[in-house]
Parts: sequence; C-alpha cells; structure tokens
Amino acid sequence: MSAVRQGLPEGRYGRSADERADRKLKIVGSVLGVGLLGLVGWIGWDYVGGQTVSAEVIKFEVASDTEVQVHLEVRKEAGVTGVCTLRSQDRGHDEVGRADFTFDQKSGRIDEIVVLRTKARATSVELVGCQAAGAGAGR
Repeated sequence: MSAVRQGLPEGRYGRSADERADRKLKIVGSVLGVGLLGLVGWIGWDYVGGQTVSAEVIKFEVASDTEVQVHLEVRKEAGVTGVCTLRSQDRGHDEVGRADFTFDQKSGRIDEIVVLRTKARATSVELVGCQAAGAGAGR
C-alpha cells in the first residue's frame, strides 16, 4: 500500500495564493501606516508652528460673586498683538462670564492679572484660546 499525500510538496510550485495575498496586505498596511503617521506629524507641526500667540492660566481667584481675577501668562511674537478669550463657569457648569483680553505689549512674554466680570459666582476659569489680533476664529 502507498501513503496518500494531503497537499502539494513544499517549495515545488512557488507561493500559494494565500501567501501572495498576505504579502500584498503587509505592503498595503505598511504604506497606509507610514502615510497616516506622516499626516498626523504634518497636522501637529502646522498646529504648533502656526500659533503666534499662546497663553496659560497660572491661577485664578474668585474675588466676589461678580468678579474673578485670573493670572495669565501670554507668549507671543514681539511685534504681534494677541487676543485671548477666557470664560468662567458656575457650580452647575453654566457659563457665567466670557471676555476677550488684548495684549499689545512689545515683549514676547507677558505675565498679567486680568479681571473677568461674571453674572454669578464662578467656580472655574478656562482659557478658550488665543490668536493674533485680526486673525480669523480658526485658532
């Protein structure tokens, strides 16, 4: 009696269709992965490099039911006028104050305390964003 073979002898007839498909999927996946990584890097570079004005809330103090004092650190290019928007919320997360503050000093780093007026007692302050004066609302 003779033994019955279950498949083709290995290496005799080249790659199988599954192996060729696996290789194509690996190549396509690698190309898409590199493309996605490049896109994310480009978006990040554009976002960071495109901002001429940025700021950070250092601390804030609720002075009264209608006023919050906010210690703000603004970084900008020396000749640029910056506009930063702050908003405050109450305990129920309702907005109780919002204002734009303009920084036209010649220095590139400004450390200033601004007063945000509110219509009720605030419990938090948020920096909505900053942009160069005259720039669109995109940033």
